[in-house]
Amino acid sequence: MDHARRRLLSLLAGFALPTRPATASVDQPPLLFGTTPVFLDEQADFLARWRAYLETLLRRPVRFVQRANYREILDLLLGQKLDCAWLCGYPYVRMKAQLELLAVPVYAGRPLYRAYLIVPADDTTTRSILDLRGRVFAYADPDSNSGWLVPQVELKRAGEAATRFFKKSFFTWGHRRVIEAVAVGLAHGGAVDGYIWDSLARLHPELTNATRVAWHSPEYGFPPIVIRRGTPGVEALRHTLLGMARTPLGQALLARLNLDAFTIGDEGLYSGIEANWRYLQV
Repeated sequence: MDHARRRLLSLLAGFALPTRPATASVDQPPLLFGTTPVFLDEQADFLARWRAYLETLLRRPVRFVQRANYREILDLLLGQKLDCAWLCGYPYVRMKAQLELLAVPVYAGRPLYRAYLIVPADDTTTRSILDLRGRVFAYADPDSNSGWLVPQVELKRAGEAATRFFKKSFFTWGHRRVIEAVAVGLAHGGAVDGYIWDSLARLHPELTNATRVAWHSPEYGFPPIVIRRGTPGVEALRHTLLGMARTPLGQALLARLNLDAFTIGDEGLYSGIEANWRYLQV
């Protein structure tokens, strides 16, 4: 483990928070926060610390609800079984008549990220998805902008039918799993969230070093935290998320996610994703 990672884990371990805020009312229902799996090895420990942080400041119980894919989380949110959810920008633009931005992560100084096309490290010739004709390709999730929508649009712009272009394609149901599939040779290429590839390059370079970024997309709005439109009582949560970068523990938690902060954001951040979605429908 390198010095920077040891220092970060030490910082996190140094902050002890109660598992439940002493001032929380037992009559308050828990705030239900939907997520899909993140890239962290210590995911359960991280979510426990983030939960304790939120509970202490919100003065109410918080429960993270995890599912394997965006569709399950979206269905729970629209079915009023979640209060908020960390979604991809693609389902957000499709359902934005029913959804509202709560907060948007800031990554590398901006609320933006890119999609990456990755290939095995020993593939030194691939420069675009068009070089992978007749090969095996890994997608992350059918509701992912970077892990599905972007490569679909790139193929359509080139006049190619995605259903016939590859010898085989499959969903891994996770960006890290796409990287793993390409790294071990299960796929000749894959589409991933650049933020996750970059973050894993810091934590697990032995994994990302087995792959190569052959191409990256323009910037898109970072996957946001959203609520159903008209959901009451969310201002305290928004205020707490926006304030994380101003507290030592909040900064440490953000650092574990390789993020700088949360910001309010606006719908315009997702205009590129919406344009791609509508282009694919034509």
